[in-house]
Amino acid sequence: MARTVVISGGGTGIGFAAAESFAADGDRVVLLGRREEVLARAAGRLPSAGHFAVDLSDPADVLRAASFVEREYGAVDVLVNSAGGNGNREEQRAHSDPLAALEHDWTTNFRLNTLTAALLTEALKDHLATPGGRVLFLSSIAAYRGSGSAAYGASKAALHPYAFQLARTLGPRGITVNVVAPGWVEDTDFFAEPLAQERRSALAAETATGRVARPGDVAQTLHWLASSAAGHITAQVIQVNGGAERSH
Repeated sequence: MARTVVISGGGTGIGFAAAESFAADGDRVVLLGRREEVLARAAGRLPSAGHFAVDLSDPADVLRAASFVEREYGAVDVLVNSAGGNGNREEQRAHSDPLAALEHDWTTNFRLNTLTAALLTEALKDHLATPGGRVLFLSSIAAYRGSGSAAYGASKAALHPYAFQLARTLGPRGITVNVVAPGWVEDTDFFAEPLAQERRSALAAETATGRVARPGDVAQTLHWLASSAAGHITAQVIQVNGGAERSH
């Protein structure tokens, strides 16, 4: 039976790769994100996909999106929180005060990577299929080892305890909650420009597999965690980084 799969950030990168994976199984995919034109183009490449443009950091906008999903699709079988990104790519403000600049950096990253996931999940929580619902979050290797932006790593790490608490709350309803934490993934728009070959080679050398990840590597992990085969796996963080960071 076809499931309803809601994917935030589903227009590009890992989110779109996940959408392709679920759509290939005949599931109904609903793409959410900020850019209408990107979502429409992505949905047009998938069979029977829907989309809704939404600012997932705005509570009122999230409620509109949740109402759309409930009205058009009913219960949500799988929720993939893939929206987020590099706060350094957002509009920057000039600050003469270094603390004001720090505050802007941290709040921007938490808005992009933590608040968007929490608001959407809470808005759809009561509409998750019971039993059998799946909630998935996209974290990062930066949650374990940091990155060029401490704020980014912290905003991803914040998803972990939220997911653990949610797993306890939703477990009695037969709903699982898990986190996938990728390493660096090529063919996404995380960085404004493609990485230099030297940097790309260095990242590949950190792995045990000798290569960097592709969006499909992460998408297939999400797809498996949403399957019946993973029905007794919950409150876990699955790292997909080719061994660049060890399990914790």
